[in-house]
Amino acid sequence: MSVSQSENELEVSELSIGYKSRLDPLVLASGIHFSLPSGSLTAVVGANGIGKSTLLRCLCGMQPPLKGNILLRGIGMDQLKPEKRAQLLSVVLTDPPASGNLTVSELVRLGRYPYTNWLGTLRREDHKHIEGALEQMELDHIAKQPCHTLSDGQLQRVLIARALAQDTPLMVLDEPTTHLDLYHKVKILKLLGEIAHNRDKTILFSTHEIDLAIQLCDYMLILHQGQAFFGQPCQLIETGRFEQLFPEQTIRFDRASGSFRVNKK
Repeated sequence: MSVSQSENELEVSELSIGYKSRLDPLVLASGIHFSLPSGSLTAVVGANGIGKSTLLRCLCGMQPPLKGNILLRGIGMDQLKPEKRAQLLSVVLTDPPASGNLTVSELVRLGRYPYTNWLGTLRREDHKHIEGALEQMELDHIAKQPCHTLSDGQLQRVLIARALAQDTPLMVLDEPTTHLDLYHKVKILKLLGEIAHNRDKTILFSTHEIDLAIQLCDYMLILHQGQAFFGQPCQLIETGRFEQLFPEQTIRFDRASGSFRVNKK
């Protein structure tokens, strides 16, 4: 199947997400509608259990939505064959991979297999992508180290490197800054922004780092009480969307600074 031309890498309309049951389905959010252009960095934010991970799984074709349409480059996600989807979409989930005794380099190398023949033969171009991803994520010095010896933060960076090596127009990451300290959280998100803007990638990720997302992202999608609100951070601030996320008596949002403040009293 040939990929059609579309102004947006990802288009979502009238989407409902949740879980089916023999009785009434459990709907986490509905009426989700947004489009992501090439060269943009977008964060999905919201409270725990609101449906961020469920949404990303639906967008990746790993879980069927309850309703709605998901188009990747103008084609329905359910119409794309697995091999074509793997060339258009790379995914980093929170679940740790079954890496076994694979080294860092070997795990990153898996990102190139959608482009290899049935023998998995790597070309010069494949090695170039692998080496570039290791260097970008500052992993080249531990490339030969077994993955089971890594810290959680190091393994997270390896998984992002694998997605970078896959070199897809759309990257979807579920909480990519989990297990990282503040310095590496900022560094990873800034790197994702640079990749999106300089390499014309579309990157969508979920995060609890709302303050950082407001500062670094082009767009944000807020999930709150079964609804979704999409726009540029400044637009969402102006419409008061962030004030609704958490109980006001505990945490308040300061529009002037674009950040959350703890109410100490």
